[in-house]
Amino acid sequence: MPNIDINSDLGESFGAWSMGDDAAILEVVSSANVACGFHAGDPAGILRTLEAAAARGVAVGAHVAYPDLVGFGRRNMDVPAEQLTADVIYQIGALQGLARSAGTQVSYVKPHGALYNTIAGDAKQAAAVIQAILRIDPTLKLVCLANSSLLGWARDAGLSCVSEAFADRAYTSAGTLVSRSKAGAVLHDPELIAKRMLRLVHEGVIETENGELIHLEADSICVHGDSPDAVGIARALRKHLLEADITIRAFT
Repeated sequence: MPNIDINSDLGESFGAWSMGDDAAILEVVSSANVACGFHAGDPAGILRTLEAAAARGVAVGAHVAYPDLVGFGRRNMDVPAEQLTADVIYQIGALQGLARSAGTQVSYVKPHGALYNTIAGDAKQAAAVIQAILRIDPTLKLVCLANSSLLGWARDAGLSCVSEAFADRAYTSAGTLVSRSKAGAVLHDPELIAKRMLRLVHEGVIETENGELIHLEADSICVHGDSPDAVGIARALRKHLLEADITIRAFT
């Protein structure tokens, strides 16, 4: 029987500003990528999300990012390697402390936004992030864009990696995500998304923006928690997978 992980980006509210419905998403996913304060999230809100994840037995990962609260971590930054390594260590360490107090633990790292997309193919910044994980806890798994160069670099450095596909994003023929600046980059139809992901799990292929089928191996499927359709998408995805006898469980 095939199995797959469903993950979502959570803990992204900041003060009086609310982002997403963490409680509802945590009823559906098997892994939670929890913000670490650099692109979103404040300590009290992050702690609440960690406590909710612990109560539901959902695995927790550090959703590390560039220091970019204003841009929600989606702006490219040319951060020096030494600084980037320190920034990632700092974020993981902070989340580890909060997680411990919530009765859970950080078991993986998933970079966010522009950092995620950059290190998928940028060897210099990828090395800085890899070095950060090796220095703070080499047992942490690293979530990588499926088919990206990062998978090879991280594995060669000794890290355990997880290949990830995105349920609610369009793909290019090169296997990268369509830029959010383009129309159609973010998908919204829960049924369409669920059927795309079901085909991915069964056949290992996904349809690109131009209708081409490309091969994509994935251990985990992401539903973005900040999407207005996030809860409906996650529920539809879970329903279709379970009806197809696909087990949903955390990769950790």
